[in-house]
Parts: sequence; C-alpha cells; structure tokens
Amino acid sequence: MLELNQPEILGFIIAGAFVGGFVNGLASFGTALFTLGFWLQIMPPLQSVSIIMVISATTGLQGFWVIRKTAYKQRKRIARYLVPGLCGIPIGLFCLNYIEAEWLRNGVGVILIAYGFYVLTKTKMPVLQKDFPKTEIAIGLGGGILGGLASLSGAIPSIWLSLQNWPKHDLRAVLQSFNLTILSVSAVSLFFFGAYTPQSLPVLMIALPVSIFAAQLGIICFKRLNENSFKTTLVFLMFISGFLILAT
Repeated sequence: MLELNQPEILGFIIAGAFVGGFVNGLASFGTALFTLGFWLQIMPPLQSVSIIMVISATTGLQGFWVIRKTAYKQRKRIARYLVPGLCGIPIGLFCLNYIEAEWLRNGVGVILIAYGFYVLTKTKMPVLQKDFPKTEIAIGLGGGILGGLASLSGAIPSIWLSLQNWPKHDLRAVLQSFNLTILSVSAVSLFFFGAYTPQSLPVLMIALPVSIFAAQLGIICFKRLNENSFKTTLVFLMFISGFLILAT
C-alpha cells in the first residue's frame, strides 16, 4: 500500500510523471521508459505500467493536437502502421503466457543502444530515399505486438521513422498517432484484465497534472527544433531508452 503522504514516495511519483510527460511532449514516445525508472522503486510493474498507459494516452492527446492537420493529410500512411499495430496487440497479450517479456525487453534495449550508438557516431544521419509500404505494415505489426507484450509500442516504429526523409511534423504525426492509439487500446485491455485498483486513482490524480504540464514544455521544445535536430533528438532518446530498459 503506497503511503502518498510520505515525501520520498510523492517525490518519485512526481519526478517520474514530469520526466515521462516531457519526453512524450518532445518526441511523442518514451513515457513508460523514462517513468518506470522512478515508479518501479515504489510500485509493482503491472500497477506502474497500467497507470503510465493512461498518462501516455492523455499527454499524447496534447501532442496529437499540435499535428492533427498533418495527421489527417498522412492518414493513409498512418493506417499502414496502425491497422496491423491494432492486430498485433492481442498477439502480444496472448504471447504473455508463453514468452518471457523481460528477455524481449532486454533484447529491444540492446537494439536501441546499438542503433543509437551507430547513428550518433555518424557524421550524417542515414536516410531512406523511398517508401517501403510492406515494411511499414510489418513495422506496425511489430510495434503492436511489443505494445501488448512489453509496453514498447514505440521502439520499432521510432527506429524506422528516424530513417525517413520526412519533415518533422510528418514524422511526428505517424509516431504520435500510432503510439496514442496503441497505448489507449492497451490501457483499456489492461482494465478488463483487472490491472487498475482503487489505489490507481490517487496516483493518477497526482501524476496526471504534472505530466500534462511537463508535456506542454516538451511540445514547446519540439516546436523550436529544426528537422535535423528533431531526428537527432529522437535517436538520442532511443539510445537513452535502451539503457533505461536494461536498468528497469
């Protein structure tokens, strides 16, 4: 039972909510990765992840509002990721009974670190020169499976999208729309699995306003970044996320 009147516990909740909200506002992914490092110190994994999904979806709505017009223009491209991603969620949830999610998380963490290190040490960002629709479908499916299995819906899409020669609003529109939908559906699924308890509400009441405020700060930073700086920031956050996955 969390003692929310204890300064240390309250500090962990607020710190995790602020960092996760800021990263979501800045890059449209990574809330769970950056928040779990704080919250797993005071809450069990399922409680932490279930609450974080609600926060991710709520703060993601703020980011989506910024790119809503771009998202509408990119709706066909978004659908190529999102439709298979939604199909992947139940596959991921089903695989929870047969696959050790921790091993998979660690594998994804190593990939993020390796990719981030490779790109950040290059003098020029690698860029794909054309679209690969079939690959986009596979990326969406993989993101949905990882979302249901290990709350890592943004890991694979963020790597792929960082290689695209798109304006930053187009890139964010696809990633934000994908993550927002996948995490919202996953949160509803966890609700039916009984993941939310009476203790989830007071934590949400504390964390949600902090995350919303922090996400606004992240969105302000996003608007100030140019195209190349945003892609570099995205890769850097992947690199840090990889370490956080291995540490939590």
